Amino acid sequence: MLTELVRSVGARCGESRVRVEAKLDLFGTGQLVKAEDVSLGGCVSTELDLSAQVLLFESELHACGSVLTMTEDYLVYAFTLIYTPTPEGVSSIVRTNDATVCIECHYLRRLNASSNALRPTWLPYGATKVAEDSLTFTLALMNDDWKYERSSNVYFLGDIIHLVASVQQYHHVPMRVFVDSCVATLVPDTNSTPIYDFIQNHGCVTDALQTGSVSQFLVRSQLDRLHLQLEAFRFQQQTSPNIYITCSLKASVATAPLDMEHKACSFALGSNRWVGADGDDEVCGCCQTSCGQRKGRSLPSDTDVVWEEDAMLGPIFIQDTYVNWDQEVHAGEQEVQAEAQHSHMLAEDPSEAGVSAEAVVVGLVMVLGLLCVGILVTVLYMRNKPNTYSSDLPTTFN
Repeated sequence: MLTELVRSVGARCGESRVRVEAKLDLFGTGQLVKAEDVSLGGCVSTELDLSAQVLLFESELHACGSVLTMTEDYLVYAFTLIYTPTPEGVSSIVRTNDATVCIECHYLRRLNASSNALRPTWLPYGATKVAEDSLTFTLALMNDDWKYERSSNVYFLGDIIHLVASVQQYHHVPMRVFVDSCVATLVPDTNSTPIYDFIQNHGCVTDALQTGSVSQFLVRSQLDRLHLQLEAFRFQQQTSPNIYITCSLKASVATAPLDMEHKACSFALGSNRWVGADGDDEVCGCCQTSCGQRKGRSLPSDTDVVWEEDAMLGPIFIQDTYVNWDQEVHAGEQEVQAEAQHSHMLAEDPSEAGVSAEAVVVGLVMVLGLLCVGILVTVLYMRNKPNTYSSDLPTTFN
């Protein structure tokens, strides 16, 4: 229940304000809490979105019971979302426990040469999710039709592995998901060797460029989902058929513009160019160089806040060859039929059995010779056979 509670709360940290959103289904049980039972450090909600069933809180960074702490590099504003259930009607009973969720906003400290060590404007800490576990990232193997998760993790070399990266949003602000990088390893350790980077440079599928494969992002149809086709492979000279895929996923507010660090690009072999899954090919121009830090922007806005998380799949079994057993049986039947037909032909035509005509003639002569010898022996025996008639028998003369 604690996990559901954390997932039901999201936050966006701006330059001077924080915006917190809490689902009325706070515990993920289907039971809605009362709006008056939820506060942000003692501050009541500023808005109730009935259609989305979400409570909204907005506050200055120094208000609503926030606690400021400072590290060498960051300012951290901590808020507490408090749920205190009140009895139903005139009864004195409650059926839920008190709950609190800690929300932190991290800001880089910016120094200058003046006497003021700290400037009054802040940079959001974009490399970290603003509210821990406020979004859920997933990376899954899918069937060929993309409708359901694949039940088997066995593939054959050359098969297309269908992967989908998604982000589940627990508030009504639309989010866009990206696959920032992906590596394949033999074991579930991204520091091991061998290792193969097939998505690099903040969302560039380099596998097609490096190996001539058909690996690519598909054109995006949903902001919170991104489809990837990866041609199955194995590590050369490795006996293990297993691979593990680890990807760095990130999400940003859907209204944030695409740029060199937020993109989904594939190399099209036919046209020999990079194309974007979101229709903006220009952001892919850095895929073969370096897609570094964005330029030309001063202080970022709320849309620059980014959520990130790593996801791993594995083990995935990659087999060497594909055997179609139906075709195998059919081929076996044809082989048996061909063998029977061949045997029949051998009985009709000795030459088909590989026996020469001379050998056949010699055999026939030998058989005839044996027959002649047998007949000769029989005749000689009959001629020399003694007379068996008795001399006592009377003789009659006419």
